[in-house]
Formats: sequence, C-alpha cells, structure tokens
Amino acid sequence: MSSRTPVMAGNWKMNKDHLEAIQLVQKLAYHLDEADWAGQDVVVCPPSVALRSIQTLIDSDHLPLELGAQNCHWEDAGAFTGEISAGMLARLDVTWVICGHSERRALFGETDEVVNRKATAVLRSGMRPILCVGETLDQRQAGAAESVVTGQLRASLAGVTVPSPEQLVVAYEPVWAIGTGKTATADDAQAMCAHVRSELAEIFTPDAASAMRVLYGGSVKPGNIRELMAQQDIDGALVGGASLNSDDFALIVGHRR
Repeated sequence: MSSRTPVMAGNWKMNKDHLEAIQLVQKLAYHLDEADWAGQDVVVCPPSVALRSIQTLIDSDHLPLELGAQNCHWEDAGAFTGEISAGMLARLDVTWVICGHSERRALFGETDEVVNRKATAVLRSGMRPILCVGETLDQRQAGAAESVVTGQLRASLAGVTVPSPEQLVVAYEPVWAIGTGKTATADDAQAMCAHVRSELAEIFTPDAASAMRVLYGGSVKPGNIRELMAQQDIDGALVGGASLNSDDFALIVGHRR
C-alpha cells in the first residue's frame, strides 16, 4: 500500500438526472462517516446537467466531497455547439475532469492528440485531469498491452506541463474489464500500474512519478477493492457501475474499515 493520498472517483457516465444525482449524493453522505472521508479524495463525476445541483449540495451541506466532470473541450470558448470548456467547469467548482476514457476513445473517436489537448486545458484551468489509458482484450492477448499503454501515455502527455505531481492522475482501465464484470487480478493490475509509473518517471522525473496517483478502473466492486488497494502502485479507483449504488460506493470508499 502506498503513502500517496488515495483517490476514489465515481464515473456515473450517462446516468442520473439532476434530481436523482442529488438523492444519490445524499445517500452516499449518509452512509459515510468522518473516518471514511479522512485521508483520501472522494470524487463524483455526474453528467454535466447535474454538476450545478451537486455543487450546490456539496456547499450547502458542507460535504467533504469533490466534484468531477466526465469530459470537456480543449478550447476556452468558440463555435463548438454542445461542448463545455474547462474554464466553465472550473467556475462550477469542478476540480477533476476525466480525459480519454475508453468509451470516449472508442465511441467518439478521441485520439491521443485530442486527449493531450484536453488534459492541457484542464491543467491550465487549475483542475486535475484523470487521464485514462488501457488496452483491449485483443491487444492483451497479442502481448501488446504494455506497448499500447506506453503509446497512449507518451502521446497524451507529450509537451504537457504539470504544475505539481499531485495535479496529474492516471487511471489504468483495461477496456475488456469495463462494464463486463471481468476484473484484472490484483497482480495484473499492480503490474500495469507499476509500468505506468515507470513510464511517468521517464516522461517527467522519478520523483514526480513517485508522487503521482495511479488508479485502477474496470469492474471495481466492494468485493475486490481491498485487494486492489493493498498493491504498492494502486492509489485508488475509477469506479463505474458500482458508483451508481450508494451502498456499494460507500463500501468502496470505506474499504479501510
């Protein structure tokens, strides 16, 4: 287990309207006590239409919860119908933005270059990108998992300036384990997260890489979170489906009990 501050981030994807989002956060807060929040960053990433509602709830109820967005555009403003800039998110007290999730890459054609520009915009706006990388099942079976992740990391971070190591978080999410019920073994997850950290050491510096948080994402559940978090190079989780259930996400956040 590392000494870095853990991150437990829930990616709600295209689920929950703003009223359902409020209810989910209220139930999550009810299940957690002060010891569960302490010493870790707990983040929820609702759909953009619910961001303002959740931000207001966090403020009014003084919740030790951080707000994340699932996506942003790389430009500050312009004729980009339907898009939301990083600056707009920052004004809503959003502090985290997911960049390059595999669904964005696969379904919406986001390239490493696009992910690079988005991560740069997020950092420029004073927020923290959660930069996602990961291989498909075919790539893993072909023995190309590490080279795929290396290529994504290097291209997505080329020329990116990070103000401090804590500002950049990388999430390793094997595509074959997202929403499938399949999970990489703790040993497999640790091996790839260690590889990610070794690449970060070459992209930045060894000292910077040792301070950067590397998360695992891919069918994270209450039943496997403790084993994952016991690994040296896993500093938290990017949680999908389980974050939509307040009981399950509370168990994941409160895994230290």
